[in-house]
Amino acid sequence: MARYFKSRTQGLGRKPGELVFIGSHDKEEIRTSLIDYSEKGIREDVWSDLPADKDLENPSTSLWLNFDGLHDLNRMDRIEERFELHPLVMADIVNTALRPKIEEIEGGIFFVLKMLRYSESDKKVMSEQFSMILRDDILLTFQEYPGDVFDPIRERLRAGKGRIRTAGLDYLAYCMMDSIIDNYISIVERIGEQIENNEEALLVNATPEVMERIIMLKREIIYLRKTIRPVIEAVQFLTKCENPLIRESTEPFINDLFANIRQVSEAIDTYREMLSEQLDTYNSLIGNRLNDIMKILTIFSVIFIPLTFIAGIYGTNFDYIPELHFRYGYLMLWGIILALAGAMLFVFKRKKWL
Repeated sequence: MARYFKSRTQGLGRKPGELVFIGSHDKEEIRTSLIDYSEKGIREDVWSDLPADKDLENPSTSLWLNFDGLHDLNRMDRIEERFELHPLVMADIVNTALRPKIEEIEGGIFFVLKMLRYSESDKKVMSEQFSMILRDDILLTFQEYPGDVFDPIRERLRAGKGRIRTAGLDYLAYCMMDSIIDNYISIVERIGEQIENNEEALLVNATPEVMERIIMLKREIIYLRKTIRPVIEAVQFLTKCENPLIRESTEPFINDLFANIRQVSEAIDTYREMLSEQLDTYNSLIGNRLNDIMKILTIFSVIFIPLTFIAGIYGTNFDYIPELHFRYGYLMLWGIILALAGAMLFVFKRKKWL
């Protein structure tokens, strides 16, 4: 399936709010995981389906409930009913082609972001849609398939280090966005190193392989730009949001998050310009190389034009050409040819055409 625009033909003609899964991971494992934590301790559970009501009844703790796998629409229907989600919100969750956004909904805040990973084998950036609903008593997260960038957060929750167990669910939501954006930074840095190395290789030897790498890197930077730029608008909305779910103590962290995503976007723009300059440099180097070749060929052509003219005169079939009967005419002709060629080479050298 295309990375830039996923097909939505299966959703044509459906009523608003009707669940239609748009994505490519239709055979991934379905799993529900829970982290129930407080300042005193932490409890973790994993289910192949949905947890029982009693597993979520603990008002003195914070609940993080994560759902892996979005393709089972029957399960998503039950999630919608159980947590009283708006149909349009659930429709957005199963639509993995959605643009990143953050918006206020009834009783909570709805987040849609993209988690990125870099495939070393394919040299491509791949994305997974990550959705999150922040409520006063629970944080719901939805992923296309198992595996994410939140393991450091889980380790901090288990270890009880820092403020993560006491700062509330809004701080946990911030930590998740921070991990996603930190992963953006890591991927951009990795591609940036390749771009800078490619620039050095370009100046040493502008080969077709270098051109292929430029085009490949330009494609990945464009994909990163398309994926990350909407996140700026989303986080900016969060900095101005006056929803009581975002506590005053969390606002400085969100402002720092906005600065980080702006920095990532600026780095992408910088690398995009560098790739455009590398492309221009490659074309200039190839053009200069072609000009050098044409110059050498032109010089040899200019040298041989008068020599060909002389040879053409004495190569005619007229009977009465006086010089043909000179005893040393052949040697004289060679002398004239060599002297003329040498003189032209001397003039070209003086004019620095060679």
